[in-house]
Amino acid sequence: MANQLSYPSRRLMCITAHPDDEAGGFGGSLLKYSALGVKTCVICLTSGQAATHRGLAKSDHELGDVRREEFAGACSILKVSEGKVLDYPDGQLYRQDLYRVVCDLTQHVRRFRPHVLLSFGPEGGLTGHPDHSMASVFAALAFHWAGRDNRYPDQLVGEVKSHRTQKLYFATADFAIPGRPPITMPPATAVIDISAFLETKIAAFKAHTSQSPLWPLFEKNVRGRGGVEMYHLAASIKYGMVNSELDLFEGVDAE
Repeated sequence: MANQLSYPSRRLMCITAHPDDEAGGFGGSLLKYSALGVKTCVICLTSGQAATHRGLAKSDHELGDVRREEFAGACSILKVSEGKVLDYPDGQLYRQDLYRVVCDLTQHVRRFRPHVLLSFGPEGGLTGHPDHSMASVFAALAFHWAGRDNRYPDQLVGEVKSHRTQKLYFATADFAIPGRPPITMPPATAVIDISAFLETKIAAFKAHTSQSPLWPLFEKNVRGRGGVEMYHLAASIKYGMVNSELDLFEGVDAE
């Protein structure tokens, strides 16, 4: 990892749509960078209350409560420094007021002040889920607008200041899930070796016990990826050509 043994003053934020996204899509990277001293944060837009798989929950409200607890358990396994589930409706992110949601996320970015931001791509990840697509759109706008004083200026009070995150990455992959609608993934520009954390990533996903019917397919796919997570560099404060990376914090300056 570019001869870098630790990143004690760096921060990494991940914006997702549902509980279990943090483990399934980003778990290896969250673990890896936590082990390198990076402070990590996951913001999940919904409680996943409209999921197909419902465990023993008898209502959407009950399922949402269960999935919030599962999220907290998974974040503990992933060594996430801060994890928060917001209250937007599962399966309905495309119906939400964009300016309001981005305002919410912009405030989280300005308070946590990440160096690197991760989310899905606008295609919706491997599943093509519309909530994943909207999380991507919201996250990308928050990435850009958090650094501008003329966006949500009422937030800029006291210690809260505008903040330019240095890199925005979208999760990507070099395969598709059979039987799903076609998706067009962005090209991988960063390949992160998570082999040392693979088993813990799987354990974190399995902390979402309400989603146990998904475990076999998830484990098959994640083991077939060869112990890596792939990302596409979507934006960077440093101009120039995109180079292949093995480290999400390559070229990132400490504050």
